Amino acid sequence: MPTILTPAQRADFERDGYVLARGLFDAEETQLLREAMEKDPAIAAHFYNRHDATGAATRMVTWNHPGDSVYGLAARAARMVDTMEDLLGGEVYHYHSKLTAKEPYEGGAWEWHQDYGYWYNNGCLFPLMASCMIALDRTTRANGCLQVLRGSHAMGRIDHGLLEGQQVGADLARVEQAKTRLETVYAEMEPGDGLFFHCNTLHRSDQNRSPDRRWTLICCYNAARNDPYREHHHPRYTRLEKVPDAAIRAAGLRFSDAAHDGAFLKRATAPKDLRTRGGAVFDRGTAR
Repeated sequence: MPTILTPAQRADFERDGYVLARGLFDAEETQLLREAMEKDPAIAAHFYNRHDATGAATRMVTWNHPGDSVYGLAARAARMVDTMEDLLGGEVYHYHSKLTAKEPYEGGAWEWHQDYGYWYNNGCLFPLMASCMIALDRTTRANGCLQVLRGSHAMGRIDHGLLEGQQVGADLARVEQAKTRLETVYAEMEPGDGLFFHCNTLHRSDQNRSPDRRWTLICCYNAARNDPYREHHHPRYTRLEKVPDAAIRAAGLRFSDAAHDGAFLKRATAPKDLRTRGGAVFDRGTAR
């Protein structure tokens, strides 16, 4: 199956560093994904919190290998894999997936960052990586939707460091300059929409101070030819077994099995290189 993106959308991704695919998953598929996130005991058992500088938390679950759950099948579905292989120019594998859960009135913010800002430190030599954020709920400015700097992937990798709350953030002085030249886009999405974005695209999100939950599923991929040169907390090249798009509906509300428990991370882990550099260089005021 070819990419789901039209030539115009493909050009948008190259120019902007992201593209929004409306209705990537239909209502029935999105409901299955939402229910799996809400009811799967493995998801409930592996939640951890990532705090922002004010102490507000985003609840998260991260797993390395997709498995046969309905959300694993979504990451392995032809529409996802073929599109990623087109965007990255060849075979891809599943780097990891995660649920980001911003609860009503208390979901935390995320600082400006590039995913490759820390995947680089995991031993990935090239920025041949991308993610797809799938909206499980309606995401709006009010409940902390993703924000992207249009075209920021063309800046290349920016230095990153640990910030207050243990998030990994980009050099704030450089980000502030980028914001004067590039458009900040609020990626408001309906359930089932998918946002494909390059690993060097700067993105962030606000706290959720609304009565509406904001849960999203993010599937991350690495090019097979970009196999990390060192071991770290996400997998090196592992052949991805693609499944037909129809596999999601056929599986129904299928949870992760016990044998898959080892794929879940116990908590978020910052690369060693970022931990040792510390937050002195990446202050919340002017970077120095």
